[in-house]
Amino acid sequence: MREVELLVIGSGPAGLCAAISAASSGAKVLVLERNFKPGGQLIKQTHMFFGSESQYASHRGVDIADILLSKIREYGDQIEIMLNATAVGFYEDNVVTVLKDEKEYFKIKARSILCATGAYEKSLAFPNNDLPGIYGAGAVQTLMNVYGIRPGDRVLMVGAGNIGVIVSYQLLQAGIQVVAVLDAAPRIGAYLVHASKLARMGVPILTSHTVKEAIGTDCLEAAVVCEVDDRFQPIPGTEKRYDVDVMCISVGLSPLNELLAMRGVEMKYVPQLSGYVPLRTEYCETSIPGIFVAGDASGIEEASSAMAEGYLAGLCAAAGLGHVPADFEQRKQTYLKQLEDLRSGPVGDRIRAGMKISQL
Repeated sequence: MREVELLVIGSGPAGLCAAISAASSGAKVLVLERNFKPGGQLIKQTHMFFGSESQYASHRGVDIADILLSKIREYGDQIEIMLNATAVGFYEDNVVTVLKDEKEYFKIKARSILCATGAYEKSLAFPNNDLPGIYGAGAVQTLMNVYGIRPGDRVLMVGAGNIGVIVSYQLLQAGIQVVAVLDAAPRIGAYLVHASKLARMGVPILTSHTVKEAIGTDCLEAAVVCEVDDRFQPIPGTEKRYDVDVMCISVGLSPLNELLAMRGVEMKYVPQLSGYVPLRTEYCETSIPGIFVAGDASGIEEASSAMAEGYLAGLCAAAGLGHVPADFEQRKQTYLKQLEDLRSGPVGDRIRAGMKISQL
């Protein structure tokens, strides 16, 4: 069994920032990443970020990943990133079981653990929704932006939030036709600056619409959509058919925190945060002392918030291990202020409400 000081599970924006923050305080960190490359969602995001300079505004996600990894390399062997390593169990004695390269199984015992496992995509129920050619938006981004593979030629995007609209624009940039973007809600959830790009390129955005069924034998050949009423029930006679070979589902994310639940961390369903989340303090510590959480695993937000939360959680996790830098209070207040600013205004009402419900 390997013993470590601080174990960070996940190397997305929250996990990388947590590792940097903890190491800068003097902690030694091991980061587990289940994929072949660190960076999480950042490595597939080619659009420029909003936010502030602290969260790398005006940089593309792929570039932010490179910036964070460059900072990590400055710490030498103080931060280790273990790739192709999936945490599959989390036990009472702070032992995490790991499957490495799909063949090696071993245990890690950590003095403190920070869970930054991110989120998973929600699905949508309709007839034939398992046909080849029906993807989540994250899978389409991975195919295009990580592997350089065209997912198809004609795409129907389901979901008009920021992810759905941004991925639609990336599809257009790749020379793929987006026949329409639809959303069951009466208005789109994406920022208008993103949606206006699609409008200028002639892509129709159909609100109050949903998928009635997918058509195909061995793969997707067409999609039938229809209008919905104010109770999201299909309206007969409003059906439209689109001949497409790809349907991209972008209907939201849910926190991925089964490991925390397995460990016995107190959980609660908080709809404002998009699912079951761990109860935690203002400083990201869960109901079990020494176990921290950051990023989408604690509630779905933008990557900018995940980074600020990662820095805060890493700082506080290191302090719990006895690594308290001289500027601890100043840094802590800086990260709290960044999160307050990112969650301010009408857009942040839902997040602030969810944070109150989930706070210890």
